[in-house]
Amino acid sequence: MSRTVVAAAVALALVGCGSGQQASTSASDTPEIAGDITVFAAASLTETFTQLGEDFEAANPGTEVKFNFAGSSALAQQLNQGAPADVFASAAPSNMKQVTDTKAITDAPTTFVKNKLAIAVPKGNPGKISGLPDFAQADKKIALCAEQVPCGAAAKKVFEVAKVKPAPDTLEQDVKAVLTKVSLGEVDGALVYKTDVKAAGDEVEGIDFAEADQAVNDYPIAPVAKAPNAAAAKAFIAYVLSDKGRAVLSQAGFVSP
Repeated sequence: MSRTVVAAAVALALVGCGSGQQASTSASDTPEIAGDITVFAAASLTETFTQLGEDFEAANPGTEVKFNFAGSSALAQQLNQGAPADVFASAAPSNMKQVTDTKAITDAPTTFVKNKLAIAVPKGNPGKISGLPDFAQADKKIALCAEQVPCGAAAKKVFEVAKVKPAPDTLEQDVKAVLTKVSLGEVDGALVYKTDVKAAGDEVEGIDFAEADQAVNDYPIAPVAKAPNAAAAKAFIAYVLSDKGRAVLSQAGFVSP
């Protein structure tokens, strides 16, 4: 089944295609899972959730998982403005709280993974970046996430811990945009998640730093209160939390909570 990426600015028309027939008359039956499932997910989850979506579809014929990947702050704003969705997976509790505060999400979110930052440099490290102090040097081209998105908030914290005042040349609205700057060689260094460095393969190189342990991000997930396909939303979240889901996330470099 084809994958569908839902553009952030486009209104989403969803049809809940649940069957009206029960597979049996047993009192233990659960609602049949079918139809479209729209998942709003942090940009750093792009590769893993795309894989999980394909796996979920294979395990549940008749479903199609559609994704809107973006910065968590932008996704929270869209949900608070009434954008229809079934599931929200944020890269930080603060952005999830923006949605629970407005009752766009009423179920208690579940933290499903943790992630932390790493320095990303172009292959070969032409800018000779070795650590966080290099991010304060005017002769280095630096990319960071904007502070309102989780990777930017985490970056701010690690710089405070390291007592480094960064001098970024560009501030991006999600971590994948930052990573693109690195992979294209447009900057000498950037802060992204460790999982993004791993997902980029040999296009970039990663450098660990001790202060990253002081800004570990929790990733919460929850069904949207007015989910057009509520049964499928809960089933998808259960799949993410399952052993199969955790295996995909762990292989990508995410850490279990």
